[in-house]
Amino acid sequence: MEDWILRPARLEDGPRIRRMIREARLNPFGLHIPRFWVAEAQGRVVGAVQIRPHRDGSRELASLVVDPAWRGRGIGSALVRAQLARAREPLVLICRPELEPFYARFGFRRLRPEEMPPFFRWVHRIARWLGRPLRIMGWDPTEAVEEPPEG
Repeated sequence: MEDWILRPARLEDGPRIRRMIREARLNPFGLHIPRFWVAEAQGRVVGAVQIRPHRDGSRELASLVVDPAWRGRGIGSALVRAQLARAREPLVLICRPELEPFYARFGFRRLRPEEMPPFFRWVHRIARWLGRPLRIMGWDPTEAVEEPPEG
């Protein structure tokens, strides 16, 4: 039995979410707590994720973080599935290369620069200029496939 639950974030979760994101060295900008879903265990937030809108109309699956003590229990996967279940429009994400297989399990695929929304093309150019490896991946609800069972 799971010893955690998923729920929409509440404003009082903000300090914990921000601290987890800072400690994980994720992008600390654009954190709007009402956009988050969280995993809660023992009365404490142990994971979080949001869908962040951008000015170009794109939407980003962003800020996925799980407390190190709670990793390996399927919390990150459950948070991603919860957001995808609510998504009605394509999503884009930015991740480190080693996380590409994790997101591919949910139907995300690496985008070519010409497929990227304007904001993500800009991020891609800046990252290349700085020599920072990253992956920009997309998910489309009209192409979504069922995630294979774990195990």
